[in-house]
Amino acid sequence: MAKQHPGPHAQAPEHEGQSWWRVMCLTGVDYFSTLGYQPGIAALAAGLLSPVATVVLVIVTLLGALPVYRRVARESPHGEGSIAMLERLLSFWQGKLFVLTLLGFAATDFMITITLSAADGAAHLVENPHVSSALGGKQMLVTLVLVALLGAVFLRGFGEAIGVAVVLVAVYLVLNVVVVANGLWHVLKAPYLVTDWADALTAEHGNVIAMIGVALTVFPKLALGLSGFETGVAVMPHIKGDPEDTEENPAGRIRGARKLLTTAAVIMSCFLIATSFITTVLIPAEAFKPGGEANGRALAFLAHEYLGSTFGTVYDLSTIAILWFAGASAMAGMLNLMPRYLPRYGMAPHWARAVRPLVIVLTLIAFLVTWIFDANVDAQGSAYATGVLVLISSAAIAVTIAAHKAGQRRWRAGFAVVAAVFLYTTAVNIAERPDGVKIGACFIAGIMLVSFLSRLKRAFELRVTDVVLDDVAERFVRDYMHRPLRLIANEPNSRDLPEYRDKIHQIRRDNDIPAEDDLVFVEVTVLDPSDFEAELTVRGEVLHERYRVLSLQSSSVPNALAALLLQVRDLTGQQPHIYFEWTEGNPFAQFLRFFLFGQGEIAPVTREVLREAEPDRSRRPAVHVG
Repeated sequence: MAKQHPGPHAQAPEHEGQSWWRVMCLTGVDYFSTLGYQPGIAALAAGLLSPVATVVLVIVTLLGALPVYRRVARESPHGEGSIAMLERLLSFWQGKLFVLTLLGFAATDFMITITLSAADGAAHLVENPHVSSALGGKQMLVTLVLVALLGAVFLRGFGEAIGVAVVLVAVYLVLNVVVVANGLWHVLKAPYLVTDWADALTAEHGNVIAMIGVALTVFPKLALGLSGFETGVAVMPHIKGDPEDTEENPAGRIRGARKLLTTAAVIMSCFLIATSFITTVLIPAEAFKPGGEANGRALAFLAHEYLGSTFGTVYDLSTIAILWFAGASAMAGMLNLMPRYLPRYGMAPHWARAVRPLVIVLTLIAFLVTWIFDANVDAQGSAYATGVLVLISSAAIAVTIAAHKAGQRRWRAGFAVVAAVFLYTTAVNIAERPDGVKIGACFIAGIMLVSFLSRLKRAFELRVTDVVLDDVAERFVRDYMHRPLRLIANEPNSRDLPEYRDKIHQIRRDNDIPAEDDLVFVEVTVLDPSDFEAELTVRGEVLHERYRVLSLQSSSVPNALAALLLQVRDLTGQQPHIYFEWTEGNPFAQFLRFFLFGQGEIAPVTREVLREAEPDRSRRPAVHVG
């Protein structure tokens, strides 16, 4: 077995893992920070029914989203998420296009998480009475500064990002416990508040069945409370596993990820129910409306109202900090997700696996999105919800298919119901707020355009990570340690005796090769032309008791031939020669055949791949065309 030089995307060693609860804080800055605006959204959408609608949201979270993502964590332990599960269902270009579409929605979710959270944090800061005179009208500038600071944290490394997240989440949750406990205390001191709320609720909706029906109809508007699950899976590689974990079976990492998902969901569910109840009972309905004191800051309103200005200010600062850093989990998710797909498809530059350059690019994109939306929180909300719901729906479909393939009928039925619920929620959200799909389509179009331009630019790369020769093939090659190996590129058809006899006669005649010179056939079978790089296995065989043949399987004929020629040169120290026929047809059409299907005008493309891989002409294998 012989090994070629590592490809440009050889996987780098993973960084040292962190405890699951610390990584939970990294995803929690996104998930838990929604407490800053979720109670207000629920109150606006459901009114007096807000606590009931929130209970529906919690049920869907614990019985729907949580089981789905616990299964996703088991099926894709390296952080690819449901996208990897669905990728296995389709091959060729339709599979790649499907993955790029899902990556577009993931980019929508993650990028809008960064920009929306930064804009919301900037709004809290600009509207603070202590600094409003200095920062009034400068929300765009403040938002850009917050995004830049987030990028700066990631430029220093993941360890620093997780450390910041742990502190922010711990402080924020403790302050929320104080606000919730104080709110519940005031409710207990004035039981008439609950009685008045219950009477008004009954008068408005009549009976429990009607309440549940209305709660189900407004549920899609509360879907932002489901954010955090996809990033929880995406950051799995940062979880420290057991010493006996392997890449094929990282059981400790999977167990830690499932603890992360469950703990975060339970904590958030408790807070959602408690906060929706106290805000609905204690805050007047008009205060939730646009321009009201509790609009977008219901818990902050309670903190100032019942715990005083000093505590309220501390709570405001904590909210601003966690909203600013809410983009950290999204940034970590993209840094893990994008390099696992785009470079492998040949649809990203060489540096796309490096953290710091990618952080800079993502930060610049966040600047652009912030500028396009004028740092407006409401304008980005529909895109955020659409991205979240599409990803959760795809995850539910993926685990349903996985359960079906595993023969688990009960799990299949349960996941199918969950998938139906999320598909319904997604459809309703899209119907009510179509802007989200439009924005998502822009991200998808951008990813596809950049991906195909990158693939076009990198079409002539070697695209082979390893070359492995079987025993027969290696014996063929080593026979030429003291003389150049001459290869005939042959497109295999019937592989009968006349095919090889006629081919060798034609090549000798067209290239004036003496009869005493040995010739070896090389044949490449294209499997999936949409793949970009892979290991190349070379199998040697003798056909019709006289013709030696090297057989290869690859996604591209020219790139595979070039890799084989370079490997032969390195093994034998001799400059190999390869002989082609000219291909008939339009050159542009032939190039499209090569780009899309790995075939086409083989001879000039093979020569170009060799030229890029070996700039020294004296060491470059020779290409002959007759």
